[in-house]
Amino acid sequence: MYFLGMGTAVPATRYLQTEGWESVRTTPAFATLRPRSQAILRKVLLGDNGIESRHLALASLEEAYAVDPDTLHQRFRQHAPDLATAAARQALADARLDPGEVDAVVATTCTGYLCPGLTSFLAERLGLRRTIVGLDLVGLGCGAALPALQVAQAYLRSGLARRVLVVCAEVCSAAFYLDDDPGVLISACLFGDGAAAAVLASEPVPHTRSVRWHSWNTRLEPADREKLRFETCRGMLRNILTLEVPSLAARHAGEVCDELLAREGLDRSVIREWILHAGGRDVLNALQRRWSLTDSALRHSAGVLREHGNLSSPSVLFALAAARAEAPEPGWWWLSSFGAGFTCHGALLEVGKLPQY
Repeated sequence: MYFLGMGTAVPATRYLQTEGWESVRTTPAFATLRPRSQAILRKVLLGDNGIESRHLALASLEEAYAVDPDTLHQRFRQHAPDLATAAARQALADARLDPGEVDAVVATTCTGYLCPGLTSFLAERLGLRRTIVGLDLVGLGCGAALPALQVAQAYLRSGLARRVLVVCAEVCSAAFYLDDDPGVLISACLFGDGAAAAVLASEPVPHTRSVRWHSWNTRLEPADREKLRFETCRGMLRNILTLEVPSLAARHAGEVCDELLAREGLDRSVIREWILHAGGRDVLNALQRRWSLTDSALRHSAGVLREHGNLSSPSVLFALAAARAEAPEPGWWWLSSFGAGFTCHGALLEVGKLPQY
């Protein structure tokens, strides 16, 4: 399976972390929080957490404090299809494909619920064929991109499709609110809104450097389910985010990588690029220690985190798009996402040589 094109999209409104602090400290809801909760917001928004800004589907930060289930759902209902469509159009343009040439579409999200799902909106807005194969994946959290890509490979191998569009879209601000739960507060300070898309096919584009999905590995640990997940409280999504997440990510991601490399008979030293889900500064630091990586090895993931925060499922595709645009050297890449469950996924990508003329 080959990546023919990629695209990303974020809301037009960009907010610095410092703006977030100036806004939240003056809202009436801030005064209702315990001193410890107020201190958490100040520390995360003003501290060195690897994030400078986030793009949010909010015309102003004051909208973040008008919280009720209907308002949050409407935020998701309005912006998730818009972001998904924008990213998909960019991916199709990058692949130089017309929408009618797509045979299947796979969409992922976890920050809201639509029925029919995002595939219905994508089919309508992009002008996909009425015979399109569509699949909406929900409940996979931040790790959803790689399972979606694996589904795309299954479609291609089965002969059901020749070209597959994968779209990951999240409106994390549709799960923002303030209370005294540390996980809720930290989530409101770390997550951003955005979408990413990829067009996949069984054959590469002629005369270009190819990026091939070679093989993958996965890990599902239900015993760690309560460490990272969404729950519904008072009709709103509540992010359960615990202190164990960085160490869990490093342990599971390391095991997934080691197992797949051993299966392929490869040494970790052959990996030229590390494309990892930017879950947060502490997560990236834990992964860096696990694999003894340099800061340069994490530049794509750290760049996504710095500009956008944690985008949930699109994050790793944002990093992959950045790496792919960098005129990469041929060789092996490692792609990894992880999230609710606790689930972790990894894939070997093989970047080909630039054709000679």
